[in-house]
Amino acid sequence: MAEDNEPNAKWLDAHYDPVANLFTFSSCVALADLQGDGENKLVVGDLGTGLYNMKLKVYKGTSMQSEHTLIDLPTAVISFLMDTNEPRTPAVAVASGPYIYIYKNLRPYFKFTLPPLEVNSVEQDVWNQAKEDRIDPLTLKEMLESLRDKGEVPLSVKSLRYLMLEPQEMEPFVHLHKTQPIKRQTVIACMAMLNKNMADEDAVGCLVVGTENMEVCILDPEAFTIQAKVGLPSVPVFLDVSGQFDVEFRIIVACRNGNIYIIRRDLKRPKHCIELNCQPVGLVRVNKNIVVGCGKETLHSYTQKGKKLWTVYLPAPIMTMGLMDHKSKGFQAVLVALGNSEVHLYRDKNLINVTKTQDVVTSLCFGKYGREDGTLIMTTKGGGLLVKILKRTAVFEEKDTSPGPPVAQSIKLNVPKKTKLYVDQTLRERENAVAMHRTFQMDLCRLRLSAARAYAKALENSMAPVSTDLAEPLKLNATVQGIGPFFKLTLNVQNMSAARPVIDLLVSFLYDQNLYSIRRSFFKVPMLVPGLMYPIETFVQCLSDKGISDIIKVFVLRTGNAAPLLTAHINMPVSEGLALG
Repeated sequence: MAEDNEPNAKWLDAHYDPVANLFTFSSCVALADLQGDGENKLVVGDLGTGLYNMKLKVYKGTSMQSEHTLIDLPTAVISFLMDTNEPRTPAVAVASGPYIYIYKNLRPYFKFTLPPLEVNSVEQDVWNQAKEDRIDPLTLKEMLESLRDKGEVPLSVKSLRYLMLEPQEMEPFVHLHKTQPIKRQTVIACMAMLNKNMADEDAVGCLVVGTENMEVCILDPEAFTIQAKVGLPSVPVFLDVSGQFDVEFRIIVACRNGNIYIIRRDLKRPKHCIELNCQPVGLVRVNKNIVVGCGKETLHSYTQKGKKLWTVYLPAPIMTMGLMDHKSKGFQAVLVALGNSEVHLYRDKNLINVTKTQDVVTSLCFGKYGREDGTLIMTTKGGGLLVKILKRTAVFEEKDTSPGPPVAQSIKLNVPKKTKLYVDQTLRERENAVAMHRTFQMDLCRLRLSAARAYAKALENSMAPVSTDLAEPLKLNATVQGIGPFFKLTLNVQNMSAARPVIDLLVSFLYDQNLYSIRRSFFKVPMLVPGLMYPIETFVQCLSDKGISDIIKVFVLRTGNAAPLLTAHINMPVSEGLALG
């Protein structure tokens, strides 16, 4: 074993085989003492090429001990105890399609099949007519399409496959399959293990199965019958279970609709707990909190009641997640494999360790392997097998190693308890709610009336920078530049009419002559073309050295009319030059 080159490394490189030819996910990896000798073996459901070479492989140490051929792609591998017989050797359950294959002592023991689903009676009649040659293949297609569009009961796989065919392929398909019975069979999407009646590690466990027809089933470990079944609003993709089936249990289910539901023993329906902002890609429970990885490169933490605790933004997409539960040290954290060939370790929201790998990691499994308690087993995108062992002297710091805000920022404030004054005030508000609401509404109406009166007065006296006269639709704004004692004052006048120019306008300034001096305080405005902005510039000198400022009023007038069309009040800044001098 070679130590990592990084200083203060927490892991030892125990084994790396880049050509192990293992293609799997975290749900298809398990550690189990299959022979009762105290040494845990690695059980992997290998996906092969996706069409061929699907196998169940068992590793001991760094070499493969045995392999078993699988008929279909595995979706989950679980190690569990079926009975209380001695020696306590666990069985291995492999979910594949609609079946669960049970291996005991690495030999096939039992095969459980999900019960078939209801078949559409109209679909059955349509195929019976085709069997008796009463309808042609094109009519059969039209009738099946109408049934599919209604969507009351989903079609069988045979009907769906028929609707995908080209016209020339339909007749041979009908002749080949018309005599076969119609079946609707669901498949297993995810699987977990729930203790039956004890909380011990070597307790008998029940299999919890999530299916594509939006159900979660709990199986009896001896007879493999369905003990409980709960319907969901969407297809489950991740399961996390806790408790005992005979006492009290809680099943956390992440579904494809981006929601997380809670299933409990005393609830007949799942409880909607959390609504995510995107699809979940991983689910881990740490103590009583739920940590969810999402597709938008984020990691969220929630309580079991759905309250959001924190969010962490990641530098790359999440490939897979796992729980690091080091029981001997009482340490729990979340392992997150990213698309940039890094494995991050989070405790709460703090990033406490980063491990770089030779390839992108696609599956994670932490636990006892052989006789080592702290072993991290990973498989890579290229089919490699990577084994790391946690150092016995490794200590993870509580603080966050990633750059960001200080830890003190996330410390909760010591908010005092509710005082008697607060309670009395709350009771008073509750008893006088109607009167307080009426007073508030009256004050709000008075405020609106005062604002409307002030606005109407400003319009009547032409105190606004926008003209309300439809014959002279003008707009005025001003800018002041400089720090003093000289300021540059720029007025922007604009004609807001559609096609009519404005002429014979004047601009005049009103100001305190003891405080300011304006180089040019009277302008004759040229003809204003509609839509264009006309700048008028002048310079203002501050004559006072007391650091005070005043308002300069700007009037836009029409020749021969004393009432201004527009008025603007310019709040002049304090002259910094004289103030410093």
